[in-house]
Amino acid sequence: MPRRLWLGVIPLLIVLLAGATWLLPDPHARLFDLTGEERLIPQVRGVVQWAFRWTRPQPQTAPDAAIAHTDLPPFGVNTFLEQEVEPEKRERSLQMIADAGFHWIRQSFPWYDLEIHGKGDFEDRRHEPYRSAWDKYDNIVALAEQHGLDIIARLEAPPEWSRHDGQARGAFGPPDDLADYGDYVSAVVSRYRGRVRFYQIWNEPNIYPEWGNQPVNPEAYTELLCLAYARVKAADPDAVVISGAMAQTMELGTWNEGYQGNNLMDVVFLQRMYHAGAGDCFDIMAVNDYMLWSAASDHRLTQREINFSRPLWVRDVMVANGDAAKPVWFSEMNSNAAPESIPERYGRVTDEQQARYAPLAYERIQREWPWAGVTTVWFFKRASDAEVDQPFYYFRLVEPDFTPRPVYDSLATYLNGLTPTLYRGRHQETTWQLAYAGEWEAVADAQAELGHYRRAAPDASVTLTWEGRRLTLTPGPGEGVLRITDEAGKSREVALNGKPVALAQSLTAQPRTLTLTAISGDVGIDALAVR
Repeated sequence: MPRRLWLGVIPLLIVLLAGATWLLPDPHARLFDLTGEERLIPQVRGVVQWAFRWTRPQPQTAPDAAIAHTDLPPFGVNTFLEQEVEPEKRERSLQMIADAGFHWIRQSFPWYDLEIHGKGDFEDRRHEPYRSAWDKYDNIVALAEQHGLDIIARLEAPPEWSRHDGQARGAFGPPDDLADYGDYVSAVVSRYRGRVRFYQIWNEPNIYPEWGNQPVNPEAYTELLCLAYARVKAADPDAVVISGAMAQTMELGTWNEGYQGNNLMDVVFLQRMYHAGAGDCFDIMAVNDYMLWSAASDHRLTQREINFSRPLWVRDVMVANGDAAKPVWFSEMNSNAAPESIPERYGRVTDEQQARYAPLAYERIQREWPWAGVTTVWFFKRASDAEVDQPFYYFRLVEPDFTPRPVYDSLATYLNGLTPTLYRGRHQETTWQLAYAGEWEAVADAQAELGHYRRAAPDASVTLTWEGRRLTLTPGPGEGVLRITDEAGKSREVALNGKPVALAQSLTAQPRTLTLTAISGDVGIDALAVR
């Protein structure tokens, strides 16, 4: 079609789309589901922007790839437990986190708070009586285990002694000798081997002040990341390395004496990391995904848009660099409920909106982004209200005195009432949505997806809920007979011979439940795919 004709057709299509939307029940809600905007005029503007996205190349996310580390329960929260003086408050925090239905905490193990006074010195002599600097973190790890919570350990924040000019380059600037950082990483991983498995190397290295009072530097961060990766794997081969979370930004690294604008666009920073060899130095890519100016349902998508959809561009860079088999984890997610008296630095929502948006964010990630993994909400609580005049303070789920805020209550209701469901994408046999019964054996097999599958004993079963139009099983390599029983009790048997087999189809994408039971022979589950 000639370009001139397209220019006339597109506005007409937009008008027709908007008109059709108003014929649906609750049109404001439908437009919110597309644009993440609450008010009519921004909704209409958002529909226009969304419609024109199809005139530009869209990100390639490889949604049907087999992706590691997406099989874990994805619900977590950031904590500042190291700032709680009383162990009782740490325990109460973790009890409330577990009660809400979270499975993870993302907790800093700051270098400056462990190797405080000099290299190799892990004694805390800042107060009397002196004590081991490890005591606090040993307590945090033990309490997390007690409450059934896994830890993402942030390894960051150098001590003053690691830089010749102390704090002159900022509290978060890298050390003079990266080997000192590597030794600290090794010490933490060695101490918690078998208890903590996931380690994040730095945080937001693409923005000020997280790389100190100096220009951000993807190549320098990659050098630090690769050194840390080697030290983590040497100390614990089963440990998993997470990259420093990319901050959402469109700036291009402008540097001036006030350090303002010293931020580098996330996708540019990441591509330069790949050029520097970072692809071999992390297992999981991390980004922060705040709802700054619209809700999680904002589907507008341009590289010049800072909204909840921005991680698709990060995923696009990963796919282009051959990293489709790695997931994206969201290290920080929430909206900001600052009152009118506080600067609108991170956007502004009401308490009711914040409480509504957080579950919607979890829901969209699960339904639309099969390449995504754990998402940790920012943040549980601060130890005091000393920052009440700062916009940062108003992401909290709980007050310093442990009074729950509406967003905590809404997340607890959502997580505790959730039905684990398989949505679009490939899901491994270990994925958290599957409920196994009977005897299942984990089998290592180089020919299986991600190197393993599960084999059933006779009468062993697995129950799952799925939502889509087609559910396909990739079985193990053997031959056997599997019974499929749906939610209405109807059953049929299928013969397995190592090739993919369709388990169910649906004309409408509604939640459906199946139970798969091993009847005879060699029945295995390698992966499940929803389309």
